[in-house]
Amino acid sequence: MKKEGHPPYQEVLFVDSSTNFRFVCGSTLRPKEKEMYEGKEYPVYKVPVSSASHPFFTGSTSFIDSEGRVDKFVKRYAKKAEQHKEEEEAKEEAEAKKAAAKKSKKKS
Repeated sequence: MKKEGHPPYQEVLFVDSSTNFRFVCGSTLRPKEKEMYEGKEYPVYKVPVSSASHPFFTGSTSFIDSEGRVDKFVKRYAKKAEQHKEEEEAKEEAEAKKAAAKKSKKKS
């Protein structure tokens, strides 16, 4: 087996950016930033969600998102839903005009 075939394995400090929860786990990640944790220096990798902030593990019904991705999704979805609603209303209006035009032709 080649020696350079696998990435180096090391302990990495993971930090949940929404709750500041920290834990050490082995990983092949190579982050540049380092930080002291429990008297030892570790490379640091920041994660947006961990078991300390995910609703499934915390039992909460709301999702805490410090990076604002949930808000961005909700806003984007709201815009698309609004556009879809406007398109549906325009279709209904066009169909109503066609039906009115057909009725006026039949009367003539």
